Amino acid sequence: MSGKPQFEEAAVIAAAIEVFWRHGYSAAAISDLTEATGLSRSSLYQRFRDKDGLFQEALAAYTQRVLRRMNSAKAATARGRLQAILRAFLPDRSGRPGGCLIGRSCAEISALSSDGQAAALHAATRQREIFAGLLREGVVAGELAEDADIDAMSWHYLGVLQAVLNSPQAGADPIMLDRMIDVAMAVWPSSPPKGATSRSPKKRAAKAAPDA
Repeated sequence: MSGKPQFEEAAVIAAAIEVFWRHGYSAAAISDLTEATGLSRSSLYQRFRDKDGLFQEALAAYTQRVLRRMNSAKAATARGRLQAILRAFLPDRSGRPGGCLIGRSCAEISALSSDGQAAALHAATRQREIFAGLLREGVVAGELAEDADIDAMSWHYLGVLQAVLNSPQAGADPIMLDRMIDVAMAVWPSSPPKGATSRSPKKRAAKAAPDA
């Protein structure tokens, strides 16, 4: 015998994502995971160590999937790409569970192991970094004022993304969510701030540097 797992790991992890996404870490029982993945308890423990080990791999795979989706948003401007990200997560008829596994994991972070907590926070940070990167691009391109509060705005848009994902469960329909995105984008004016100019990163750094 080769000793290799006799199952398709990608399919197992995809099934585990669905369980954790629908139920959360705490409510996801081993029996739920074995039923969804088709693994026996012994196979699950042998390959993933325990529920926490499977959760961490499922969260990592889910995070990569979400980041790819965020990075695939296209538009002519940084502002447009950020707005496109938010609209890409509007509810559809795909049958995906409601909410967000990253947001759900952060909400029940006290129930996670120390490694699970670190994984959940890292996943949220990766999402926020995408927003921060677009905001910085906006400053360089003259779409945003140079003194724009990038940290606060990146948290703002991460919060809006989570609202887009979670508000449908509270009764918000796609039309209302689309309007909410329009309101949220008012934090980033659609026209460049008065007197703003496009400036390359090197030129901006040179201007900010003290005289030698």
